[in-house]
Amino acid sequence: MTMEPGISLSKADIVENILLCFESVNGSCKRSIFPPTIRVLLYLLLGSMSVLTVCGNLLVIIPIIHFKQLHTPTNYLILSLAVSDLLLGVLVMPPRIVYSLESCWYFGDVFCKIQTSTDVMLCNTSILNLCFISIDRYYAVCRPLLYRTKITVHVVLIMILVTWTVSAVVGFCMIFLELNIWGMEDFYYKNVACEGGCILFQNKVLSIVASVISFYIPGVGMLSIYLKIFLIAQRQARSIQGTTNQNSVGKSQRKATKTLAIIMGVFLSFWTPFSVVNSIDPFISYSTPPVLFETLIWIGYLNSTINPMVYAFFYSWFRRAFRIIFSSKIFQPDSSEIQLFSE
Repeated sequence: MTMEPGISLSKADIVENILLCFESVNGSCKRSIFPPTIRVLLYLLLGSMSVLTVCGNLLVIIPIIHFKQLHTPTNYLILSLAVSDLLLGVLVMPPRIVYSLESCWYFGDVFCKIQTSTDVMLCNTSILNLCFISIDRYYAVCRPLLYRTKITVHVVLIMILVTWTVSAVVGFCMIFLELNIWGMEDFYYKNVACEGGCILFQNKVLSIVASVISFYIPGVGMLSIYLKIFLIAQRQARSIQGTTNQNSVGKSQRKATKTLAIIMGVFLSFWTPFSVVNSIDPFISYSTPPVLFETLIWIGYLNSTINPMVYAFFYSWFRRAFRIIFSSKIFQPDSSEIQLFSE
């Protein structure tokens, strides 16, 4: 939005009214109310996004669990990623919708900490899953002879266990031990905390450390791995002189790698704006407008809604599984033995 010099928009131009979250409570947060029409449309939009996230990721989870042909190391990592997206749609998005549109948290301090911890945990889970998927793809394309010995189901299950354990420890310890406000407790409780608020406040050190360790380093690492994969894949495509079956297998692995690289690219594209703003906010006196923060958070959440659409567009097995589920053939005996694609 651009404005002429000397012309400013008051809060009344943006919201209908400003009230308190709890009129009878001292230290209550201010409540900003959107105009009724915009409010209803936003509830419908964000509510639909939450439902699509849940339904879409269920359509990824069910086939991988049910069809034996999909019980592969790569698909177990995809399953872990889909579970984290599903939980985001079930546990994080619904209360966040209310908070984003009402600008008040009505669910109590304990649930605020649980919801914030879960949010942090699931974001870390997603990026760690993507990191392990990039390692899986590296061995599948660049070290195919070692792939079956290095990336086994046992190894992948350890990767998944590490992913969820580390993410849970980081998310819940940071919030419940209040490491995010360490050294700034007085400032936080005097200037930020209020009844009806539920924000993830971070001191400068944690903001930088968390962003670098949990986003920038993994992001750069994944980009580097996929760049190397594509360079090697191009060389392989030009030099393969093997049988038709070998060419088919190599082509299949490269297509899978391309799809998962797109998933990684979508994740980085949707979460980078929030990560950048979140990193610099403590250094600009926490002056980022709350509306901007909420918008960037929802752009990041949108990634979890889009992932199943990427699978549907690029994976034929996903589309066939979708048809089997909705035609009720999945309930037939031995439906788990159905071949979704040619080996």
